[in-house]
Amino acid sequence: MSSVPKTYLTPEEYLHRERTAEYRSEYYRGETFAMAGASANHNLIVLNAGSHLREQLKKKPCRVYPSDLKVRIKATDLYTYPDLSIVCGEPELESKDGEVLLNPIVIVEVLSDSTEAYDRGKKFEHYRTIPSLRHYILIAQDRYSIDCFSRQEDGTWSLSACQTSDSAVGLPAIQCQLEINEVYDKVVFTPTPAVNDGG
Repeated sequence: MSSVPKTYLTPEEYLHRERTAEYRSEYYRGETFAMAGASANHNLIVLNAGSHLREQLKKKPCRVYPSDLKVRIKATDLYTYPDLSIVCGEPELESKDGEVLLNPIVIVEVLSDSTEAYDRGKKFEHYRTIPSLRHYILIAQDRYSIDCFSRQEDGTWSLSACQTSDSAVGLPAIQCQLEINEVYDKVVFTPTPAVNDGG
């Protein structure tokens, strides 16, 4: 049986297709990968985090963008849709339509069971090659948990984490902090089913 050949797209073909697509896709080295829909908790956390950061950045030359804005990682040629991206100063936009951002200083991803390994692993490898990036934030949607990876002066990355309802992570590159009680405002966690040990 012959296999179906893969269709490889140029970045221009991908961007043209995305403008009219019914669902969003990532692009990597000629291939596209459909993105799954998001849960109610996921959407609420993204809105909370974006609103909380935008309020702190109102009087600063920074912009908070939601997940409809693509980011291109030039070094690896990945096009993706972060849940939130922040730019300080002028945004560098790749296309004339202003749909692809090149210079985020902060990227936020809300984790799910299907994406957590990718977001923490291979995707972070891509993001680390963005010269402007200073903070990469991972937010759980099933519990209080925020991990913030920050680029140090020597190029290494350090981790700050918070898991309690009264804690916060500092974002010195944009002179803000992400307060966990703001991020999880009105979020309802689904109880984990009890394990029956048969005893």
